[in-house]
Amino acid sequence: MASVSTQHARVLSGMRPTGRLHLGHYHGVLKNWLELQHEYECFFFVADWHALTTHYEDPSIIPGSTREMVIDWLAAGINPGSATLFVQSRVPEHAELHLLLSMITPLGWLERVPSYKDQQERLKERDLATYGFLGYPLLQSADILMYKAGQVPVGEDQVAHVELTREVARRFNHIYGREAGFEDKAEEAIRKMGKKNAKLFDSLKRRYQEQGDQEALEIARALLEGQGNITLSDRERLFGYLEGGGRIILPEPRALLTKASKMPGLDGQKMSKSYNNTIALRDSPANVEKALRTMPTDPARVRRTDPGDPEKCPVWSFHQVYSDDQVRDWVQEGCRSAGIGCIECKQPIIDGVLAELLPIQQRAREYEAQPDLVRSIINEGCEKARDVARETIEEVRHAMSLVMA
Repeated sequence: MASVSTQHARVLSGMRPTGRLHLGHYHGVLKNWLELQHEYECFFFVADWHALTTHYEDPSIIPGSTREMVIDWLAAGINPGSATLFVQSRVPEHAELHLLLSMITPLGWLERVPSYKDQQERLKERDLATYGFLGYPLLQSADILMYKAGQVPVGEDQVAHVELTREVARRFNHIYGREAGFEDKAEEAIRKMGKKNAKLFDSLKRRYQEQGDQEALEIARALLEGQGNITLSDRERLFGYLEGGGRIILPEPRALLTKASKMPGLDGQKMSKSYNNTIALRDSPANVEKALRTMPTDPARVRRTDPGDPEKCPVWSFHQVYSDDQVRDWVQEGCRSAGIGCIECKQPIIDGVLAELLPIQQRAREYEAQPDLVRSIINEGCEKARDVARETIEEVRHAMSLVMA
């Protein structure tokens, strides 16, 4: 398995521009981003090209949806000082890397991605017999590999996409990592580490390659990561040399499994705009309260005096998110004994949701009033992302001999 140095332990994650976000997005994605931005070098992007893979007929909504979504990111607490926020289509190197990777990616690899057939089945009303739709997992791979992302936060249903990216990176490194004079360059890099470290590295390399000692492999990786007197190219070269291959140009990412969102929709299903069961982050307090007060409850409670079962009530799922053990015990007892009514049961939820949304909505109003600031944040993020992308694409071009001699 190709190693990912700490220098490249970046996190990359993106969202299609869907406009204003709802509580499902907040609990399923944004809260995770809020933690990651303080632990890793994070790149969060608007996946506008990915939106075109299924909604190419009407792209006119994308710019507005992008702006609204970014405002919600910022309002939720995503900090442009801690993470790089950018728009995919503003970094055209993504398209070039996608094209170059398509030259070496077997068609069967794309056809077997589980979501390919699943989405075709779910979106029967759309004409998805396009290369863009077939190739979107490879575009995702290009997104990830462009930033040499070590960690990719995904749910279980997206792990197959990260595995495809790993396979593509492995194939690319196998084909193009065999640079002329590779071993000589690797040995020269080892000497730069100093006698003591060079001797230790050679010993660890032998233990791994001759005995399959995984502990030796991990120690050697850590040794390389701590070397300040070798270049980035030398470090990547030695990662490959350590594992018996060529230079690692595109490190293999790892899936960072995220917890599934427990945030249900107002009807108990997954919260989704397509189900019309959402609470948007910027819904007014009056609309939030009305939506929660009128959400369905246990159908067995026709009258106030009828006992109910919280497990059969969509409101209980909200209590799982917003209430503490004491309130949940109160709900279980009061509902089953008809000691409390459904409106009483919903009040702690209403209070909890409004309290959560209050600071988000305050920040959102500030950003709404400063469109130039939002534009500036995105422009700066795009420039920063593009600087990294240019470095990667230059390495790829050299590896593929796409430079003038």
